[in-house]
Amino acid sequence: MEYVTLGKTGLRVSVAGLGCGGNSRLGLGRGKTEAEAIALVRQALDMGLNLLDTAAAYGTEALIGKAIKTVPRDRVVITTKALINRGSAPIPPAQVVASLENSLRQLDTDYVDVFQLHVVPPALYDHAFHTIAPILLREKEKGKFRALGITETSPNDHEQRMLQRAVHDTVWEVVMLGFNMMHHNARTKIFPHTIAYNIGTLLMFVVRNIFSQPGRLTAKMQELAAAGQVPQWLADTDNPLGFLLHEAGASSVTDAAYRFVRHEPGVHVTLFGTSNPEHLRTNITSLLKPPLPEADRQQLAVLFGHLFGVGLELPDQASE
Repeated sequence: MEYVTLGKTGLRVSVAGLGCGGNSRLGLGRGKTEAEAIALVRQALDMGLNLLDTAAAYGTEALIGKAIKTVPRDRVVITTKALINRGSAPIPPAQVVASLENSLRQLDTDYVDVFQLHVVPPALYDHAFHTIAPILLREKEKGKFRALGITETSPNDHEQRMLQRAVHDTVWEVVMLGFNMMHHNARTKIFPHTIAYNIGTLLMFVVRNIFSQPGRLTAKMQELAAAGQVPQWLADTDNPLGFLLHEAGASSVTDAAYRFVRHEPGVHVTLFGTSNPEHLRTNITSLLKPPLPEADRQQLAVLFGHLFGVGLELPDQASE
């Protein structure tokens, strides 16, 4: 495993992070038992992965607590999250603090490493920054968490308007954002600022349906070509990203997707979710490979660098 420092938090984290939500929820959403899910977490830890990303909304915090019970606390980095709104209505700070307290109980730990405000839409950023953050910083002073973070609502904020504001406010030590082979916005709008301010980054939406299910990719290319957003030849082939698969390049589209983001300047941790031990191994293997060839990266930039929001669809039951 390879490790990096998560920005100004000082935390040493694995470049691969295990996402504990989505439809899979470590396998609980696919009929796996709690024992199987715990075994998957421990397998990840045995492979050197040390960052586990969960949330109050995921329903996996108690499972994570059981999985790490026999692990020295300083050898695992736990990130969790609390919602700050119900629909368009903001949640009062006291309820966010209550969510933090409940997360600590569920995780059976005295502190979490990163506490994040979950899927914050642009319209509620002022509430997050001016109302919630000051209250949470008092809880941080009590030792309940080490770093404060904020996560975007990627499918509903394609231009990352919320994060374009957040990266200039020093209260946020970590941000979670969407970035993938067909959604490059963060390259110019977010990463230059996270680098400048030494903000830790956690990536999501790296591999969703579009990269894990060939039919979805073909359909999306046909849609984009019809709208004049990509060349027609991408819609006329059954393997639109086949140019990435060659001896010196990627072994699969998902391999390419992980390697594309892993080596982007400004990226610290790439998150992925799975219920499958073999997928766990192959995903980590991809993240530890060298960057894609420069010619392939350049072609991805030329073909897709202007797109917004592609690959940010919420997962469905067929995706991993």
